Amino acid sequence: MTQTAETGNGWTGTTARNLFTTQPARLLYHALRLLLVVVFVWSGVSKGLAPVDFAYTVGAYGLLPDLLILPVAGGLILLELVAGGGLLFDKRGSLTLITLMMVLFLVVLGYGIHLGLDIDCGCFGPDDPEAEAFHDLRGAFRRDLLLLLAIGYLYLWRFFTKTAPRPWLTSRRSRILSQEDSHAR
Repeated sequence: MTQTAETGNGWTGTTARNLFTTQPARLLYHALRLLLVVVFVWSGVSKGLAPVDFAYTVGAYGLLPDLLILPVAGGLILLELVAGGGLLFDKRGSLTLITLMMVLFLVVLGYGIHLGLDIDCGCFGPDDPEAEAFHDLRGAFRRDLLLLLAIGYLYLWRFFTKTAPRPWLTSRRSRILSQEDSHAR
């Protein structure tokens, strides 16, 4: 019989691990991962179709000098697409990149709310129906907090299932060695 250390609230390490290793937990992990992929790729593509309009929205926050607005806007578009694609193929570092961007977006939205700005959040480009209907930085902030919770779940699932994403690039030699290793079993 295996003993597990119990915490003061009745939870054990085994109990927490079991919550994340069930089939529904695995399905939730993949559903949330796919949701984040769709959000970031859709966001990157919609902004990429009108980068100047997105740059105008970035400039409306008043955080950057005019010279940096267009390069920063272009960089954000590229980062969203790379991070979304990386998460789709479960590549190492893509979830970290998405987390960092989400924190950045929350800080910028919080800044806009603090200043009382009445502008489009810039989240999904100029054709965003939400932006056309109303300028709601608070709603975007709440949505991003929910996405941050989803990101937290992905990290917890990876931790408890001891799952690691794949590297972006692998050498031909390492692929051959891993194939030989799998055939040897």
